Amino acid sequence: MNASERPLVLHVIHHLVIGGMENGVVNIVNHMPAHRYRHAIACIEDYSSFRGRIANPEVEVLALHRSRVGVWDLRRALYRLCRKLKPDIVHSRNLSGLDALLPAILAGVPRRVHGEHGWDISDLHGARRRSTLLRKLHAPLIDRYVVVSRHLETYMRDRVGIRADRIQQIYNGVDTRRFAPRTGARTLALPEAFQRPNSLVVGTVGRLQPIKDQATLMRAFAVMVKRHPDLAGRARLLIVGEGPARADLVTLSRSLRLEDKVHFTGPLEDVPAALCALDLFVLPSLNEGISNTILEAMATGLPVLATAVGGNSELVEDGVTGRLFAPGDAEALAGLMTRYLSDPGQGVALGKAARVRVLERFSLGSMVDRYADLYDCLRRLPLSHARPAVATPPAREPSSSTH
Repeated sequence: MNASERPLVLHVIHHLVIGGMENGVVNIVNHMPAHRYRHAIACIEDYSSFRGRIANPEVEVLALHRSRVGVWDLRRALYRLCRKLKPDIVHSRNLSGLDALLPAILAGVPRRVHGEHGWDISDLHGARRRSTLLRKLHAPLIDRYVVVSRHLETYMRDRVGIRADRIQQIYNGVDTRRFAPRTGARTLALPEAFQRPNSLVVGTVGRLQPIKDQATLMRAFAVMVKRHPDLAGRARLLIVGEGPARADLVTLSRSLRLEDKVHFTGPLEDVPAALCALDLFVLPSLNEGISNTILEAMATGLPVLATAVGGNSELVEDGVTGRLFAPGDAEALAGLMTRYLSDPGQGVALGKAARVRVLERFSLGSMVDRYADLYDCLRRLPLSHARPAVATPPAREPSSSTH
């Protein structure tokens, strides 16, 4: 089968930047066997240098700039793109991806699969009526749903009303060769105080935005070092990532008098080196779909402290591979950090168990195989939406954006 005969999947995402969902798309594109599917990516908004993570230069990545052109020009652009590329499957993701579904049908795309990957600070638990209504209205245009956690599967079934037989749950996977336990000294370039042999480095990785709630981690760290002078000289906090909350977090670190104990790396491509610099990983998010960074930390052999929200409890087995705490509970988090930094042996045991759990249940190969099987299954289904005899682009109507 030559390249043009292989079926094409058009992935539609909000933007291609550093992020967990975006990383998952790149992993699918990079690791799915080339003889099974071709790929293209349409960004509702734009892409960044993260596009460079895509290994195959033949994979098209297109920016459609919805916020600049408006939702109806976006939909016409998606219609034209589908007519040009003739994808066999459109795989949209999250609320903004819903804009691709009607153009795809009108352009004759035979199959549509829609993914739900998590939450936004503006709709932390998916409770907004408008978001729920948009999901309900688009349901007839979707052949299958894919969700990344059982928590999201329950939400889509019970809140949105999607039949269980239309939903497939696929966990994210992690590259356990790229993310592996540290075997020597820390290699990440860090301030001298972080490099000392007796340093105890707590850290988190993720976009600096309110839903990730790095502020609670910072407050908990301040409580810990104030109450435990024995840890104050050794404990350090590493914040890896960039985002709109950075300025507020820097201000908070100063108000808590942590300037000499906290280091902000900014955007960082070498996440494996960052995780290998840590002794303890913390994810204080207010909600999550499935966290790639939890999986990466577990693969690195780190003990994980994470909030008991979304899919986190499906990854972290409390007391076995890490510990869970309530979102926003700085006191509880301070106690957990104190416990594991005061007795590193406990953390080593949790980290070893975490690595084993990832190897057994969350491999990258398993995730990619399940998506390829999903696409195969979709292509075997009888068509539920006939191709229009004469396809026409959506007409301009007054409407608000779906994201």
